[in-house]
Amino acid sequence: MSTAAHGVSAPPGERSASKSELAYEWLHEQIVTGALEPGARLVLSQVADKLDVSVVPVREAVRRLEAEGLVTFEKNVGATVAGIDPTEYLYTMQTLSLVEGAATALSAPSITAEDIAAAREVNERMRVFLAPDPLHFDPVVFTALNREFHSVLFEHCPNPHILDLVHRGWNRLKALRGSTFSYVPERATESIEEHEALLSLIETGAPTGEIELAARRHRSATLEAYLAHTGENPGFPTL
Repeated sequence: MSTAAHGVSAPPGERSASKSELAYEWLHEQIVTGALEPGARLVLSQVADKLDVSVVPVREAVRRLEAEGLVTFEKNVGATVAGIDPTEYLYTMQTLSLVEGAATALSAPSITAEDIAAAREVNERMRVFLAPDPLHFDPVVFTALNREFHSVLFEHCPNPHILDLVHRGWNRLKALRGSTFSYVPERATESIEEHEALLSLIETGAPTGEIELAARRHRSATLEAYLAHTGENPGFPTL
């Protein structure tokens, strides 16, 4: 039975850990969704007041976010929201375009008509989600739907090592900053159309090389749109 059931408060260490987790989850969501933009200063006392906790658990949460690369410390400034490292983003997207393209192509022979229907249903939900305003939408929700769509296509990959790399790539993108669609919302509509083209290739039994290339180009197009929008040039060519 828990201590709360006996009317006894949890030990100080447990309370601190709980509050630290609360602060971490709140700050993580604010950063990943873009509510706290890159460069935004994190005033620990203000965050503590907002969450009705002391500064100690907030400081612990910020240190955890710093270890994940979402927060940086600057001399005479303090904690600020980290920006996207364009080189790291480029590496992640390049790698993901390669491994996800391969995983999708290797999955293709095992993708059933039911899988195709499921993927189309998700793609239609994405289309409906954008209908009110294709340039103003919740990019985090859209990205979640986008991953759900692609998961249908790459989870049948028979090579567990490639599949692991795909999962790592998606998780790395989340750590970098949640959703590229925050920066290039116009890619959302284009992405939906590219999804349908990819499904058609799989449905009609196109050569695996053609499917792989289409999946790679789909991922690379998002990278190129982001780099063009931000004006970032890491000095490396895209695929």
